[in-house]
Amino acid sequence: MDASYVTAFAALGGAALGGLTSFATSWGNLRAQMKDQHRNNSRSRRRELYKAFIDNASRIYGHSLIHDKLELAGLIDLHALVSRMRVLSSAAVIASAVEVVRIITDTYSQPNRSPREIKTMIQNGQVDLLQGFSEACREEFERNLSI
Repeated sequence: MDASYVTAFAALGGAALGGLTSFATSWGNLRAQMKDQHRNNSRSRRRELYKAFIDNASRIYGHSLIHDKLELAGLIDLHALVSRMRVLSSAAVIASAVEVVRIITDTYSQPNRSPREIKTMIQNGQVDLLQGFSEACREEFERNLSI
């Protein structure tokens, strides 16, 4: 074999290896960026979903403490939010959300609370039905941060 062929093949091999390395690096970086972007978008969607659930659940729970008549539209909204969580959230978050909706629904069948009773409930910490839900959401976000 002629020495010029060896030199040409070596040059072509080096160029091919350099190009392949550059391509692999670029592809890996792009894949990592897309994965981070997807994770951030997912966190953002869940954060907005959880915020809406907390806002609606708080409002409807307050209503259930002082009224006998179900706020059907609000409960339907809560169920819709729980259904959206089933697509995006962990099982612990979903279970907590379902429990919150159950407690709110059960509260409508209990006697109405007076302002004095509500004040006592607040002082005793009995009115914070969203604590378990909030903690499940935080744990989910912390767990996803470490992945």
